[in-house]
Amino acid sequence: MNEFELRRADSVEAAVRQVGANPDARFLAGGQSLLPTMKLGLASPSLLVDLARIPGLADIERLDAAAARATPVLQIGAMATHAVVASSHTVRACIPALSDLADRIGDPAVRERGTLGGSLANNDPAACYPAAVLALGATICTDRRAIAADDFFIGLYETALEAGELITAVEFPIPERAGWAKFAQPASRFSLVGVFACRGASGAVRVAVTGASTCVFRSHALESALGVEWSAASCRRVPIEAAGLTSDMHASADYRAQLVRVMAGRAVERAGVDAA
Repeated sequence: MNEFELRRADSVEAAVRQVGANPDARFLAGGQSLLPTMKLGLASPSLLVDLARIPGLADIERLDAAAARATPVLQIGAMATHAVVASSHTVRACIPALSDLADRIGDPAVRERGTLGGSLANNDPAACYPAAVLALGATICTDRRAIAADDFFIGLYETALEAGELITAVEFPIPERAGWAKFAQPASRFSLVGVFACRGASGAVRVAVTGASTCVFRSHALESALGVEWSAASCRRVPIEAAGLTSDMHASADYRAQLVRVMAGRAVERAGVDAA
């Protein structure tokens, strides 16, 4: 690992200013992706700006409907760790599936350090949080704007974030029901395939898949089927094309295509089978 300078920011404005002044600077959240990348020599920032001491960036609260929002949302600060999200009574009360997802990321050490914002900014193709954010139709709030989930995830490790832009929080609309299921790679605990299925307060169905391609994506075929019949059996009847899915040493595209259907069914079961 190359030498680097570490600074601790005490405000969002200070963090953004320090990173903006140095083209080699990076934000440091939980470090669960950035630090291993640096150790492998794949990244060599000269400056890391630590976000851990910025007040409010780890807050979790329910925000009720107001002039700026039509429906209640669960707002989670970008520096909230996976462990905090998993154990939060507020998260469990608003979106139990999100708590379930956070509780099954990696191992206890990763969950204690990894953060929501860091996971989204990295956009690993097999990460869990992107599936929840996309399926729930969340809004990613940064120091300069609000980005809809459908516009945020661009491609392999690529997002809509601009240089020096910092995620501050994520706002999740509170759904009628939601469920999460993943088939985990045994060593890393990343998703070979993970599916988050959601029926929103308006009745609209959204289904997001991670681990199966180079970027998280919505399955419109599953959404259409579940819009007609919300059941695990409905998922099993949906044909999933292997074209465009990932083949690697862990699983073929054909195998992942089958897993998408199976995990979607399990996600629906977790959310409530054949719910009216």
